[in-house]
Amino acid sequence: MKTTLEQWQLLQAVVHYGSFARAAEEFNRSQSSLSYQLTLMQERLGVSLLTIVGRKAELTPEGQQLLAQAQPLLQGFLTLENRAAALKRGERARLDLVVDSIFPKSTLFNVLRRFQQTYPMTQVHLTEVLRSERLSDLKSREADVYLVTQSEEVATSGKALMGVTFVAVAHREHPLLQLPAPLSRDDLARYPLIEIVDRVQQQSHSRPFAAAESWTFTTIEAAIEAIVHGVGYGWLPEDQIQPLIASGELLPLPLVQGSRRTTQLYLLVNEARDVADKEIELLVALLSGEESLKSPPAP
Repeated sequence: MKTTLEQWQLLQAVVHYGSFARAAEEFNRSQSSLSYQLTLMQERLGVSLLTIVGRKAELTPEGQQLLAQAQPLLQGFLTLENRAAALKRGERARLDLVVDSIFPKSTLFNVLRRFQQTYPMTQVHLTEVLRSERLSDLKSREADVYLVTQSEEVATSGKALMGVTFVAVAHREHPLLQLPAPLSRDDLARYPLIEIVDRVQQQSHSRPFAAAESWTFTTIEAAIEAIVHGVGYGWLPEDQIQPLIASGELLPLPLVQGSRRTTQLYLLVNEARDVADKEIELLVALLSGEESLKSPPAP
């Protein structure tokens, strides 16, 4: 090996501070030692990397090109050392989170962003699930924190977090919206119903049909697209389709009753897997709205 990682770090420090003396101070070594390492580095590469302009050390064009290519390696090594330091402090390396796909995405990403700002060395592994999945199936994923819909077990052991509203909608040109209001169950039964189910339910032949024809999808995004394209009508999470309602592309159906439905979300910590720690405590607090989603104050 012609050069070492430390030599590239020294070069980066000299450029950053513009001074051999300051860079040597940061690395707790003498200026002569630092100069020797950079001279040796340039001799081995056969390329001049630095030039002195006035009293400031600057990169040559060749030095700029080579240091730019070395930057990802230097940053990766810094991240590695920071992760090791975090592990030494007792911070967990990974946290597994299972979230129902109906949970508002803007809230979820704000939570993850805020969590990352506090614990940048803890990787969050996120798995999205459908609300129809059973808790026993969810627990087989062995997550640390679950954000799932109501079941008897969840309701007794979990914490009620929020209600997600589903609205019956169709494309603005759908035939249902040409019928006299209010619409009855018989009116709905004449047109395809778009449903969101898991793969087990989708393959089941015993699942009841609520319409003359039912189209099933295993993601909310696909169900939204189907309704936007006029394939059918259905109940969709209001938070996720608000822009489409605001633009008039999707319209609420004027039903006799049941035009809006609410599904309760619960937060559950997997106590069987590990004892709650500061990372889990913060994630739970953020998801619960007990901790501000704003950026933490600078240290």
